[in-house]
Amino acid sequence: MKIVIGSDHAGCNLKRVVIQYLKDNGHCVKDVGTHDTESVDYPEYALAVAEAVASGEWERGIFTCGSGMGPGIVANKVPGIRAVCCQTTFTARSSRRDQDANVLTMGERVIGPGVAVEIVDAWLNEPFSGADRHQRRLDQVTAAERKYLSG
Repeated sequence: MKIVIGSDHAGCNLKRVVIQYLKDNGHCVKDVGTHDTESVDYPEYALAVAEAVASGEWERGIFTCGSGMGPGIVANKVPGIRAVCCQTTFTARSSRRDQDANVLTMGERVIGPGVAVEIVDAWLNEPFSGADRHQRRLDQVTAAERKYLSG
């Protein structure tokens, strides 16, 4: 799978662990930064991940920061993005099965590297169910995006 990944300074170390895991498991990975722990503003990097996924060039996106919260808010501003912050494998699986989430965010200050890898694995391997009720709800999300984009 083609996965774009980014982080801010507070998620840089966790991002390195996730990148290694992804590469070890045969995924194609693009790292859009940041590349060290020098303080940066997360919106720039979260948008880079979201826009890469929204373009269709990259299948999924992952973002790590301190809490996982802010980048998900930013990513969800991009039409077509369904970003979720996951702290458990249950939420990771549910986000894929029910919401067809395409961007995952995680907090380095919240979860450790072992749990992060388990979350990534669960999130990457759980398919969207395609159940009528879930597709209907996703269609409503898309309609809401269109409504607010058309102003």
